[in-house]
Amino acid sequence: MSKTEVVVYENPDLLAAAAAARLVTRIVDVQAAKGSASVVLTGGGTGIAILRELRDSSARDAIDWSRLDLYWGDERFVPADSDDRNEKQAREALLDHVPLDPKRVHAMAPSDGEFGDDVDNAAAAYADVLAANDSAFDIMLLGLGGEGHTASIFPDSPAVHEKERSVVAVRDCPKPPPTRISLTLPAIRRAQDIWLVTGGDAKADAVAQALAGAGEVELPVAGARGSRRTLWLLDRGSASKLTKVYQTPTS
Repeated sequence: MSKTEVVVYENPDLLAAAAAARLVTRIVDVQAAKGSASVVLTGGGTGIAILRELRDSSARDAIDWSRLDLYWGDERFVPADSDDRNEKQAREALLDHVPLDPKRVHAMAPSDGEFGDDVDNAAAAYADVLAANDSAFDIMLLGLGGEGHTASIFPDSPAVHEKERSVVAVRDCPKPPPTRISLTLPAIRRAQDIWLVTGGDAKADAVAQALAGAGEVELPVAGARGSRRTLWLLDRGSASKLTKVYQTPTS
């Protein structure tokens, strides 16, 4: 049975450093158990901070980077060189600094890529990538917005109602850029471990509501549950509305 855990850190810097350390340990454990590992990356300030921490950690060399598959939970549908792209931010923060196998880095198509500005075809192509790699992900990193979105699944949007497809085009996002590609909740829930990582007072209401059992249509992040474990990694600000006392490491 899937279990939910919550760990609260004192501040955003400690949160990012601790999440990076946890990520090394989990990847190494998965690789030892089955030879390779798959990780789904997220964007946003905390998600990219984790990658920078991992880049600067000597423990990163414990990972066999050649046996790691990387995916993204969502992507802004913008040109490849746009600073808005999660892929570009991830490459600058970590991916260009470690010996990955390029064939195992599965980025979503940009708006100036092989599908041009056809976001529906780009989303369908990424679904084909997932199907070809039989991606029941080992670890999925996700952030969340103050209104409760995760990946690019927003409250009461077409994406949150999707039950069949693993990847969808998202239009008219309430925050820019408006056009995106996103995994759906059914695809997200195929992950063994989901790590919901966020910081700041602005996220506190959404965190509290999700952990209290809110519905996923109104609060999509509440539907992000790993098949083995769902791990919430928070700072003091994002945990400030929780009524239950959770584990709080001091270092």
